[in-house]
Amino acid sequence: MNSRVTMALAGLLLMAAVFFGYWGLVLSRQPEPAPVQAQPVAPNVLESTVSSTEDQTRQPVVVLVHDVPPFVPLAATDLALEKLRTAPPGSLSAINQAVGRTPWRQLSAGTWLNEQSFATGGALARMIHSDERALAVAVDEVIGAAGQLSPGDYVDVLLFLRQDSANPQQSAQIAVPAMRVLAVGDQLGLTNDGQPASPALNNDEKLKQDQRRINARTVVLAVPEQLLSRMMLATQVGVLRLAVRSSEEQRLAHYWAGSEEAIEHLDAADSNLFQFTQLALGSAPRSPGAAGAGTRPAVEVIRGNQVTQQTP
Repeated sequence: MNSRVTMALAGLLLMAAVFFGYWGLVLSRQPEPAPVQAQPVAPNVLESTVSSTEDQTRQPVVVLVHDVPPFVPLAATDLALEKLRTAPPGSLSAINQAVGRTPWRQLSAGTWLNEQSFATGGALARMIHSDERALAVAVDEVIGAAGQLSPGDYVDVLLFLRQDSANPQQSAQIAVPAMRVLAVGDQLGLTNDGQPASPALNNDEKLKQDQRRINARTVVLAVPEQLLSRMMLATQVGVLRLAVRSSEEQRLAHYWAGSEEAIEHLDAADSNLFQFTQLALGSAPRSPGAAGAGTRPAVEVIRGNQVTQQTP
């Protein structure tokens, strides 16, 4: 009896082993799930994502979409908003900041706008300071340093006086030192805010402008207001030369600035003049009596500590 029970249990265990072995084999042979393929991203979606990322790093700048004449208020149709990686200093960032405002000079298409775009005055007026005046001087290849002058250079104005009846001895001297060159011919320098006074040119136009600069016959100088009359008279009584100063003189930009050193420079310029008296005599107004007296010289009469002028 025990042996039969044992054999029955052994048979059951054998059948169970076969069953579980078969089930395990079936499970091991099940097909693997198909890999999920990534859906391709549309190009326009990718571009929009990249552009949106770049827009967050760019800054808006107001520019003109076409040429604008002077003295005409700007409308919204004249303006556009562009995104730049680096916005120019002082540029407007919203269209409503420019709508209705009037430029005082012609502005070209593509110009980015700032407060200087609506400032009064032309190019030369925006290149000088309140205590300076822009004065044009006639030059040639000799006077103008062989045509090598450029806007932004500093020059000493030399004056040569020939010997004549009014000038018993010829002389050469510095009439006005450290004058800033504003323009050579039609080539302008930088305005007071450091921006080019002339619109940007392509390579061909730059070559033509450089050629005109070499052959220029006029140079515009920034003359301190106190020395304007002297500079004007110097251009009439003698021969001028423009002597270029070294760019290593960093003090030139503040030579005539409103400081104590500027007063010393002005006094030195006055004291260094030699045989330059005819400028003062020519600029002094003559009285009606002196005009009717002809060319007879006046006699100086000294009585004690009194000095009088009498015409014989």
